[in-house]
Parts: sequence; structure tokens; C-alpha cells
Amino acid sequence: MEIHVDNRVAEVTLISKSKEGNNIRITVDGKLYEIDLTMQGKGRCSILHDGRSHNAELVRQEGNKSYDVHIDHTAYQVTIIDEQTKFKRSKQTANEKQDNRIIAPMPGKIIRIPVQKNDCLQAGETAIVLEAMKMQTNYKVTADCIVKDILVKEGDSVNTHQVLITLDILPPKE
Repeated sequence: MEIHVDNRVAEVTLISKSKEGNNIRITVDGKLYEIDLTMQGKGRCSILHDGRSHNAELVRQEGNKSYDVHIDHTAYQVTIIDEQTKFKRSKQTANEKQDNRIIAPMPGKIIRIPVQKNDCLQAGETAIVLEAMKMQTNYKVTADCIVKDILVKEGDSVNTHQVLITLDILPPKE
């Protein structure tokens, strides 16, 4: 998931959690952290990391994913962007603006490619179908164009920001 802490954005992944839930292993931007977390009451917890103890209080803001977090006398604004929210946001952004390429908004699998190199497409036609988080999404071109190159094939797994198809955008008709 993506976590916004004030003006910083971090990619956080839960690696493992003990059955009791106290021992947690996470990565933050690829760096591994092992922490011992004990809940002490509503919104209050104790965190032990690298032999140092920290007290934290989480105050939920509007919406379910925004918090004011107070740790050791310092306050932070924290917003959690889960994978589903991230997917919806990236899909909206991808549909709003398209340059001369179609890019994977998040990791997924190529389900279908209904076009071929040198095909002429009209705005609104589907160029590729990607499955992510058990949801299939048709990625459509937003302008008349010609398929310049297809850089993936059906069944491929793709990464976030990976270029899938390049396009030659045609000048607008007058």
C-alpha cells in the first residue's frame, strides 16, 4: 500500500505478522523493519523497534484512511492508500490523459490484446485488457492513433509504470 506522511510518499508492504499480532515485519520503500507492536487502548499503541520504545496515538480523521499520528511528541498527517484505491485513481488518471503510450498503472497480467502493430484506432477503442486485483480493465485510446509497437503479449505479468503499447497519435480531423 501507499502511505502519505505529510509531504512524503512511502510504499509499505506487510511481510508477516505473528499469530498474536505483536511481531510485525514490513518493508518501507524496500527497507525491512521488524517491530513489536502492542495496542494499549483505542488508538494508542506501543512500538518497539531496534531496542527503542515509542508511544503512538492515532486519531482517525474524515474517511476511514486518514489519521493524525502522534509519536514521541511529534505529529504527522497520515493517509493510507490501499491497492484498490490506488488502482481506481490510476485508472482515472490513465483514462484522462494519454500521451503516445499506454502504461500499466499497477502490477497485473495482460488478459487480451485486441490490436496489432500498425492498426489504426479511433478514440475510445480498446487497445489492451489488464487484470489487476481480480478486476479486468479495458484500456482505451483517447485519440485517433496508429499502434506503433506492442511491448507485451497475452499472459505476461507487468509492473507498475511499464510501457505496454506505443502509439503514433494522428492529428485531429478538421
